[in-house]
Amino acid sequence: MVTMRRLTISLDEETATWLRARATERDTSVSSLVGEMLRREMEREYRYLRAMNEFLATPPFLKRDPGESWPSRDETHRRSGIA
Repeated sequence: MVTMRRLTISLDEETATWLRARATERDTSVSSLVGEMLRREMEREYRYLRAMNEFLATPPFLKRDPGESWPSRDETHRRSGIA
């Protein structure tokens, strides 16, 4: 069982009205709806950070020997079989 913590938040009236309406539409409490929204945002952020770390841990695709120059733009974009 997950222990739930109580938290007080302050909202402007328009946001609070919108939140109450959404909770009613979904037949849930405002507290549960806010918890779900924050959980989704947290998971989205974790997925982004994992993907970024995985990307940054991947070695560069284009390798060159020390002292060797980078290919020119034309060489990089050249495709065989295209006139």
